[in-house]
Amino acid sequence: MVKVLARINIDEFYSEIKKAYESLKGVVYNTPIDFSNTFSRLSGGKVFLKLENLQKTGAFKVRGAYYKIRSLPKEKLAKGVIAASAGNHAQGVAYAASVSGVRAVIVMPETTPASKVLATKSYGAEVVLHGRIYDDAYRKAMEICEKEGLTFIHPFDDPKVIAGQGTIAIEIINSLPKFDVILVPVGGGGLISGISIAIRKVFGKNVRIIGIEPEAAPKFKISLKHGKPVVVPSKPSLADGLVTKKPGNLTFKIVNELVDEVVTVSEDEIARAMFLLLERGKLLAEGAGAAPLAALLSGKVDVKGKTVVAIVSGGNADLTTIYRVILRGLSLERRVIKLRAILKDVPGTLKEVLNIVASNRGNIVDIKHDRFSLKAGPGYAVVELIIELLNPEAKDTIIKEISKLGYRVEIIE
Repeated sequence: MVKVLARINIDEFYSEIKKAYESLKGVVYNTPIDFSNTFSRLSGGKVFLKLENLQKTGAFKVRGAYYKIRSLPKEKLAKGVIAASAGNHAQGVAYAASVSGVRAVIVMPETTPASKVLATKSYGAEVVLHGRIYDDAYRKAMEICEKEGLTFIHPFDDPKVIAGQGTIAIEIINSLPKFDVILVPVGGGGLISGISIAIRKVFGKNVRIIGIEPEAAPKFKISLKHGKPVVVPSKPSLADGLVTKKPGNLTFKIVNELVDEVVTVSEDEIARAMFLLLERGKLLAEGAGAAPLAALLSGKVDVKGKTVVAIVSGGNADLTTIYRVILRGLSLERRVIKLRAILKDVPGTLKEVLNIVASNRGNIVDIKHDRFSLKAGPGYAVVELIIELLNPEAKDTIIKEISKLGYRVEIIE
């Protein structure tokens, strides 16, 4: 990594994190740090999960938002605060303002799901819907901010916000005084900045700090190569909370100086991690929260023989996303497969195939029978089967036995 000239004052920043820690007592949850037998076995390390998905508002964002608001002078508190967000920051600011007795205006894109709008309103915030994307909402927020004299609460590039997020590290250190690696999801960089400062102050270089971001928005990975924050084209991602086009100026400095590595994870890797957290860990995590585990399970971070902490940063995943993730997870685990076969279009042929599936304890989820496909010759039909398997190894047996009947069969990805 290319080092910047101005170095971070770790002592000063850490002092601020400790102040934030005291300030947040009784306001936010000291969330559990949970040892996972399953993920330890799958990764070869000793894996602990820091469960910020169980935090108030469902994510870590309330920490930085509350500490920033609490730090404002009385004259600014009297006028109120404003933020632009379509996600966890909106709810974090709304809740923090509510418990502080401060007016909050949240500008959200018009495309924001109704559930998130209602959740933000439920914390007492005034919601303004404007524009199609975050950038539109941000510009509107700055317009209102200037007109009404409100204080803008930045989602990540602010020392007080960073200090609030850093309190997570203090909780981890208090519960787990020795570990080797910490994996942190990276959006704008506020979370990993606060955590990195606390870790470096307490452990120096003895703990490896690794940031995780989606391949759809590799802003830190690319910016670190350039030695400065750069704008990176982004795509939609399951980890939508990590999709920003550019790192913050302050957060880039901190990450550049203190973080060992930033790695990226694919959408399938994120989906699999969400699925396994739900099925094995009984934990609902949004894509951003599952990203560290995705890096762990994919082998992109080697933790064999090491103690590792993965930050599950939030659990605000909507039900339609969870539905898609479950289906994709079942497919990735080969628990649900889709087969295509070209069969003779005569009575009894399909029954033979279904008997093979049943004898291997497969459950038919769906059947599509197409006599008009150009892939099938006269007297044949294309049949597609979606099959739920109790044993993933049964896939090969089913394909082999159907092939023995003289039919061409293939897996559809």
